[in-house]
Amino acid sequence: MNETETDVVIVGAGPTGLTLAYELALAGVETLVLEKLTSRNRQTKGGAIQARTAELLESRGLLEAMRRRAIPGPPVGANFALLPVPLDCGPWDTRHPSPVMLPQWEIEEVLEERATALGAGVRRGVAVTAVEPDDDGVTVTTTDGGPPVRARYVVACDGGRSAVRKALGVPFPGRPGTYLAVLADIRLSAASALVPRERGQISTLTRQANGYWSMLIPLGDDRYRLTYGAYGREDPADLTRDTPVGEDEIAAALRAVYGEETVLGGVDNSSRFSDATRQVERYREGRVLFAGDAAHIHPPLGAQGLNLGVQDAFNLGWKLAATVQGRAPAGLLDTYHAERHPVAARVLHHTSAQRVLADPRPSEDVAALREIFTDLMRLPDTNRYLSGLISGLALHYDVPGAHPLTGRRIPDAELTTPDGPTRLSALFGSGHAVLLDVAGLVPDEIRLPGHVDLVRAKPPAEVDLGAGALLLRPDVYVCWAADDAEACREELPRAIAAHLVDEGETV
Repeated sequence: MNETETDVVIVGAGPTGLTLAYELALAGVETLVLEKLTSRNRQTKGGAIQARTAELLESRGLLEAMRRRAIPGPPVGANFALLPVPLDCGPWDTRHPSPVMLPQWEIEEVLEERATALGAGVRRGVAVTAVEPDDDGVTVTTTDGGPPVRARYVVACDGGRSAVRKALGVPFPGRPGTYLAVLADIRLSAASALVPRERGQISTLTRQANGYWSMLIPLGDDRYRLTYGAYGREDPADLTRDTPVGEDEIAAALRAVYGEETVLGGVDNSSRFSDATRQVERYREGRVLFAGDAAHIHPPLGAQGLNLGVQDAFNLGWKLAATVQGRAPAGLLDTYHAERHPVAARVLHHTSAQRVLADPRPSEDVAALREIFTDLMRLPDTNRYLSGLISGLALHYDVPGAHPLTGRRIPDAELTTPDGPTRLSALFGSGHAVLLDVAGLVPDEIRLPGHVDLVRAKPPAEVDLGAGALLLRPDVYVCWAADDAEACREELPRAIAAHLVDEGETV
């Protein structure tokens, strides 16, 4: 049987896989997404787009279509451990101080529309049964009876129970879950006064009573997103994540927490999840890479999962494209693991801490700790630290370079260019790196490779970008900066060759 050939196979059509498909297709890489589900899972899960993810999506012109689909309601700050103090992202100078709330399936729909418009393929109802890497590529066998797919690289974006990871025998070390909880999209035909009427700070949406903890988020009209679990008793021995969630079970939990006046009108979908914490040791195994939940899972506190995966894709996409197209500096693809593994490890660390603070039945000691921690969150420095952690705005990579901006994000400043006003985020729609010259430092004779765009611009007088010339990667992190023309002449070619494009590609 003849093979189907492509540059990259992505396994999994969730937010991580579809973001990566968009990034690769934008760069002109032939990409095929394989998804085992025959249709999109229309569950509300994972729909909080945090500030840094919003900035990255906006840099590709993807955010506005998602904003139009956002769940109605007042802006609400991010949270840490469900505590009653909202996190303020204002000190981080972002245009997206509040998470954008919409169902995960709508995020996926936007991403798939844009990725396929650029040429990426998506095949549904295709489960992966074998993954066979060799020195030149990877052969993927599927259940649909079609020919094997041959790709130069495979990226596993197929979730916490990744078929790719299991097929390769890649360990997934960590801590198993300690409970199973339920996530359901429901409709209420009657609601007591205990049921929240509008979306607000997370602590106003949580409640516990009669052996249950619960979070109920209004989605508009009679629709709600319900999350709940039981405490004070062990789960039945035969209960697993795949055990169906019956309507009677959901109705009983609603009555226990919100009173007999709260009546379940219907269940649109439901599933179970756990608080397991795991991470693969290496994000790259030769020609197979891991991203999103296939690489890391953690308790769903602070709305981190979708954002962590989408940011994996933004980090990996341009590096894998450059590698496939033969223009990557030596070792560029390995920096994906070097940069993203520590980021996820930190999320696993702080979600474990949140798990303790959010315990619905805290010990006396934990209750005291929670009170003190809540007071600390009201201090500006503590709030800024935690808001940077949860939003991703504080993230910086360990990129070699002497300038203090190296490895950091740059706020989305207004700019004036010879072609008129624009914003920094608008410079990255092509997926290229950008050499931003705001002080006239870059010599006219500079030679740049095709995937690096020179933009000469001026920010407003009151805005200081921190350097006169900045080289920004396609994922909008600084990889070089300078404050004088001599540094541009001497250092810039080496910086481009080290971080972005092999010297032989410079024209």
